[in-house]
Amino acid sequence: MAALCAGLALAGGPASAQQAPSGTQLAEHVVTIEGMQFMPATLTVKRGDKVTWINKDLVPHTATAVSKAFDSGVIASGASWTYTVREEGSSAYVCLFHPTMQGTLIAQ
Repeated sequence: MAALCAGLALAGGPASAQQAPSGTQLAEHVVTIEGMQFMPATLTVKRGDKVTWINKDLVPHTATAVSKAFDSGVIASGASWTYTVREEGSSAYVCLFHPTMQGTLIAQ
């Protein structure tokens, strides 16, 4: 897994938000997998936010952190996977099936 997936993009900003007990806004973000890319390629979120990867390609993909912090398993065509961000920091991630696809999730 030394090779990172090129063309990773995580899509968009918050789809919805809810109030956290500490008074901070938790958000939901979407990463679209399409054209063998993650859109947008880099996404910055807050700890506690949810990120959903939606596979719009005809082939399965994964969203797997190089550090092993998260792993979607197989995301079939037309399916999605949601991850709640638990730790701050930067996580490079790849598609295990297509090592030229890569992205970065930055949690603040």
